[in-house]
Amino acid sequence: MSTDPTLSSEEVGERLRLAREAVGITQAAAASSISIARTTLVAIEQGHRRARLDELQRLATLYGQSLNGLLRREAIQVDLRPRFRRGSDRTDYVDRAADLLTSLVKAEVELEDLLGIRRVRSDPPERPLLPGDVVRQAEEDAAQLRHWLGLGGAPIHDMRSLLEMQLGVRVFVRFLEGPVDGLYAYDDAVGACILLNAKFPRARRRQTAAHELGHFISTRHAPDALYEGSIQATREERYAHAFGRAFLTPPKTVMLAFQDVTAGSANLNRRHIILLAQTFGVSIEAMVRRLEELKLAKEGTWDWYVDNGGITVEHIKTVLGQTDLFAAGVDDEKAPSFRLDAMASEAWRRELLSEGQIASLLQTDRTTARKLIAQYDDDGPALGDARV
Repeated sequence: MSTDPTLSSEEVGERLRLAREAVGITQAAAASSISIARTTLVAIEQGHRRARLDELQRLATLYGQSLNGLLRREAIQVDLRPRFRRGSDRTDYVDRAADLLTSLVKAEVELEDLLGIRRVRSDPPERPLLPGDVVRQAEEDAAQLRHWLGLGGAPIHDMRSLLEMQLGVRVFVRFLEGPVDGLYAYDDAVGACILLNAKFPRARRRQTAAHELGHFISTRHAPDALYEGSIQATREERYAHAFGRAFLTPPKTVMLAFQDVTAGSANLNRRHIILLAQTFGVSIEAMVRRLEELKLAKEGTWDWYVDNGGITVEHIKTVLGQTDLFAAGVDDEKAPSFRLDAMASEAWRRELLSEGQIASLLQTDRTTARKLIAQYDDDGPALGDARV
């Protein structure tokens, strides 16, 4: 797809300026990189001089974008980063995670446009925070969303697919530095976007995703960065925490599962807790604290286990035979996004993007891009005409 020739010099210059500032490159450095005078770049960005094609190509490469994505008339210009810079508890690693989230969202939008794909969104009803008990409201809102999605009280086995396929949320899983659990942002043009840290156990990622879903439901347009030590005293954060717990571990279902697992037992033992955590796909600690909250376990049960040897990986392996859900560094969701990867591979198959362009678009190396392409390379029969 070629760039739109109807873009004015002012529009082209403004897009180039935004792209340059987004990667933190000065005008002098950018001009030097493509062998033009700084005054020439200033004139281009101000729309006083139209950039030549070779200059545009080199600037796009310098800014980590494809020329097609930078200059398409219909391209969505989204930058989620400034939203995370408004918070007083901002940290450098949150900034870098926000940079990555913006890059991945831009890549997905560009691929959708390149392939002619219209993303289907199904934003659930927004539930603004009401006066009174936000924890109780969160429990009720979680139950209503489950009903709206047709989930009933059943455990959710694939949280990521539910977000991506049923709600149209853009979900990405990448290894992030620092103790960042996840980021959430909403943009009217692209919808809800969530970035999860792949270095944490899958159970913890599921809880983070449910927490961010709470923000999507209640404070849709307010960004959220969840990390160890982040402020949790606000009503918004208390709501999101309570919503996540209620959505993944609905009270009635937990009570029924608790009765089944502990039938005939006088005490709550490690095996019971491990089986329950596995059933609902949450961490061991989250499961125990939920049992305490629902009065199915005595207050202080988790602290008792911490003081008495804890519930270790060996305990889990003895009960389940594996620890994939709970162990750090075990990741069965290596892809940054199911849709993003599939679209990138299709763009390569149609010869719309090169392997190097895909690596740049996905913020990864060429070896990983090559493996991704091979993963989705399928020579099966063609799809029918009726596509959803």
